[in-house]
Amino acid sequence: MLFCFSSSHRNAGFDMLERLERGAGAVTEAIGAQSAVKGSVVLATCNRFEAYLDVDLDALELRENAAAGFISLVSEAVGVDAGELGASSDLIAGDAVASHLFSVSSGLESVVIGEGEIAGQVRRAYIGARRSGTVTHDLERLFQGASRTSRGVKNHTGLMTQGRSMVRLALDLAASRFADWSQVRVVLVGTGRYAAASLAALRDRGATDVAVWSRTGRAEAFALKHEIASVPAHGLTAAVAAADLVITCTVSPEIVVTGAIVGEAMAEREDASRLLVVDLGLPRNVEPAVADLERVELLDLETISLHAPLEELQATENAHAIVGTAAAEFAAKSAEREVEPAVVALRRHVFAQLEAEIARNAKREASADIERALRHFVGALLHTPSVKARELARDGDADAFIDGVAAVFGVSAAETSVETNDRFGAGSNVAEGGRESA
Repeated sequence: MLFCFSSSHRNAGFDMLERLERGAGAVTEAIGAQSAVKGSVVLATCNRFEAYLDVDLDALELRENAAAGFISLVSEAVGVDAGELGASSDLIAGDAVASHLFSVSSGLESVVIGEGEIAGQVRRAYIGARRSGTVTHDLERLFQGASRTSRGVKNHTGLMTQGRSMVRLALDLAASRFADWSQVRVVLVGTGRYAAASLAALRDRGATDVAVWSRTGRAEAFALKHEIASVPAHGLTAAVAAADLVITCTVSPEIVVTGAIVGEAMAEREDASRLLVVDLGLPRNVEPAVADLERVELLDLETISLHAPLEELQATENAHAIVGTAAAEFAAKSAEREVEPAVVALRRHVFAQLEAEIARNAKREASADIERALRHFVGALLHTPSVKARELARDGDADAFIDGVAAVFGVSAAETSVETNDRFGAGSNVAEGGRESA
């Protein structure tokens, strides 16, 4: 059974997301220690923390305690209050997991609707889990489906091709502070993918005076590759003192730009100009106290998200339609798997009868043509029941076929080794095909 724990900007504060991001390794380890968890993929971005699981519900005893059990597991792993975590997360099960992930990977659940970075983040989480050996067949289908769906949204709506991202939204907000971007002195803190995206967005606006600083000593290589200036390891304070805009985008688990650094830099300024600091890091890269300094303004992820633009209705509506269609097809394919054991059992039963009849008549020197004809006849005879089985499964009535095969032929689907999907019982705290705020 597919199961998803989701905490995002829609239901959690950035402080909670930051703590979850810091504890991502501990959560992954705790999930792996559960014998009932057959597979998992953990997705951690600046705006969401999600765990996608393929679980054995009976062994995990989630039928009655799904919400409480998993919230407790994550709470203990991260060290946050279970009640606070429960109020800041959703638990999603069954068919709704596909619908949710397909929406996430298509940018429909992002702070900036249609942002293109999330598809890559989802794919990297999936690839990382594959390398760790935690991806099951159902999770493989789920994440492959998410990849196809996001490509479909990108190709058919244009929603993910217009430069939407937190970086660009932050620069949109900063634009009112700067009349001429070509005159803006910028310091980038960080050298990863987000730094490269920030540099591209700055150049699109006409910024040319950009320098980069890195706590890990990678500034020189990044600067050489992107043809910008580099700041020496010991030169951050001096660089901030000369800057109009500082953008931080590292994955450091600790504060990189402190109030002391910025305070000293402002004291060194030769004029009374203002400084804008944009913190795109999660965990945060900039100490909150920076916002209290004179002539300094701080834009962090929480502030930026409050200014996210409204959805563009037509493109978003089309994207939702693509996601809905893909999720429905995923659910239909999952339903078909429920009848696979019964179909396999029926075919084995009928072909076994055929083989027995051929063996009994072997001495009558029946021609090979007759034997081939019989085999073809049996295959044709089984075609219609196989098609009907898939149709019933897609309509949510798989049990009708399974029970029918057992009643008419005396064949049990349990005799096959094909894996079937478990389902939540009626008393579950998390409804299959829906979500509930935990």
